[in-house]
Amino acid sequence: MVQRRTVLGLMGGLAIAGVSGVSFAAGDATGKKGGTITVAIIGEPPTLDPMLSTADVVSTVTQHFFDTLYTFDSHWNVVPLLASDMPKISDDGKTYVIPLRQGIKFHDGSTMTADDVVACLQRWTKLATRGKGVAAKIDSITATDDHTVTIAMNTPYSPMMSLLAFSNSARMITPKSNLGDQLTAIIGTGPYKLADHKPDQYIQVVRFDDYQSRTEPSDGSFGQRNQYLDEIRFVPVPDTNTRVEGVISGQFAFADSLSNEAYDRLAKSDVSMPVLLNSFGWPVFAMNTKKGLMSKLEIRQAVEAALAPEDMLTAAFGDKKFFTVDGPMYPEGWAWRNDAGVELYNQANPEKAAGLLKQGNYDGSPLRILTSHQYEFHYQMAVVAQAYLQQAGFKVELDVVDWATLTQRRANPDLWDIYISHSPFLPEPALNSTYDANSPVGWNDADKNKVLDQFTTVRDQKQRQALFAQLQKMVFEQVPFYKVGDFNALLGQSKKLSGVPQTPWPFFWNAQVSA
Repeated sequence: MVQRRTVLGLMGGLAIAGVSGVSFAAGDATGKKGGTITVAIIGEPPTLDPMLSTADVVSTVTQHFFDTLYTFDSHWNVVPLLASDMPKISDDGKTYVIPLRQGIKFHDGSTMTADDVVACLQRWTKLATRGKGVAAKIDSITATDDHTVTIAMNTPYSPMMSLLAFSNSARMITPKSNLGDQLTAIIGTGPYKLADHKPDQYIQVVRFDDYQSRTEPSDGSFGQRNQYLDEIRFVPVPDTNTRVEGVISGQFAFADSLSNEAYDRLAKSDVSMPVLLNSFGWPVFAMNTKKGLMSKLEIRQAVEAALAPEDMLTAAFGDKKFFTVDGPMYPEGWAWRNDAGVELYNQANPEKAAGLLKQGNYDGSPLRILTSHQYEFHYQMAVVAQAYLQQAGFKVELDVVDWATLTQRRANPDLWDIYISHSPFLPEPALNSTYDANSPVGWNDADKNKVLDQFTTVRDQKQRQALFAQLQKMVFEQVPFYKVGDFNALLGQSKKLSGVPQTPWPFFWNAQVSA
């Protein structure tokens, strides 16, 4: 097991040190508005432009001030947000006619029009990882009138609605005048607006009084957004122990991504409680297939053969109630679950790995693993992986950086061979950008591309399931990434805080505080 680092001084050096996790005005169980909460996130978001990042921390923060056309309910069904209704889709699946809600105000006081939506969607196809992945399939995005947008495609694309709903690499809507390669300002339509941002200190959002909530009952991200809180302060806290101590002491109302060792302390606390997201997601070792050491198939296969996922997961999560040693891309109970290729999972075979290194003419160059302490379980898995890879004959270097730096470096294939990340289980596999050749992994195999294209084109669910099984088998054979297993995520929450649903990207627009 990896020795834990010394706990840093709680909130040391932060501009808002001394602010309690929950402060009170009129917020209570009756639905009255008021109150301020402090939320500990894993680090400074690399950007506040959700189009430009797939980092979870970006989605968590920016969904409070940027809206998308659609969103997901609690069952991961696509439902309208800025759109007034579901689109009219042509029989051939190539045309989407999207009606827009009228009278929606941006944070700068201007009114959302179809021209704003068109400009944002066009920017998304040029700059966003997921947008660039679908851009070639789109013929045009036009404003049919002031309140209608039409997307014309040259081929059916079955994940399109999920893409329009996803807050990650998001198709967020901002005024047309605000657009460029970089946003000129953080202006959205969301329930909260950006008030202040001190990088590495805090992101302060306040209630947007002109927000026009949907009227449907709250259900996941769908429906009413009640804006009970006056203010939310997102505080970057890179050290996991500091996040734990902060939520237990009451410094934070909510803390993301905690070490599982904290579970019992949270459960015994008079101030806070543990929140466990079961079958939350999967840790991943992403391989650099574009250039360098991992561009050779045999070297990637050697990594796959060498790794011992049970030992990695045990080091990362401790008790087995927090993880499952499981190779398929989806856990039990999901429609996408299949066993194709899983015989190549959990090999822990250093001799086989050594033979593959010889086949790949490995020259002893360092295998650079890019990881971070913000997600402590990433680092712990990296340490165990290093030991197994060295046993197989690799020379291994751990490059430990903060999370914002990692998300920047992974965009440059010269700087890494493997980076460690994780993903929640997503309702649509195509939302996982790692399958796309435009991702940092750069998996650009012709056979894979053909299967992926078929998978995203056909509309029949059984056909899609069979094609996804082929895709999964290719993952095990070509090793563009390595799924370590399944894990449950631990969060911490104040007992005075309510109205925060269990979700991979926590949101607080229906949150309330009680005295």
